[in-house]
Amino acid sequence: MNQPQTFSGLKTIGQIAVNTRKLDQAVAYYRDKLGMTLLFQVPKMAFFDCGEVRLMLAVPEKPEFDHPSSLIYFQVKDINEACRVLSDRGVEFFSVPQCVAKLSDHELWMAFFSDLDGNTLALMSEVPYE
Repeated sequence: MNQPQTFSGLKTIGQIAVNTRKLDQAVAYYRDKLGMTLLFQVPKMAFFDCGEVRLMLAVPEKPEFDHPSSLIYFQVKDINEACRVLSDRGVEFFSVPQCVAKLSDHELWMAFFSDLDGNTLALMSEVPYE
């Protein structure tokens, strides 16, 4: 008799969904301003490559799903350079890069902005001590 598998917890994010009311404009924002790679688009949904995680933009199908998303943190090597490039593309940050934690081997830096639908997004950078 096979023993049931013991669930050990969630460890991997496969996909993150972000709501949008204007899919075509949102695709252009994520592709052209944020520089993300569009994988494919179907009616009411578009999918972007984020390394091992896929980002889905979707028009909410039910009223209970029609709200801004949770924060998504995009990891970057140089947060100041990333903010400069994204600002040049028209991304408006409401928080400049700032150190939010000094850890044993690095500092954690973050900067925050919103997409066209008011979803809060962030850049994060783990900066090692020299």
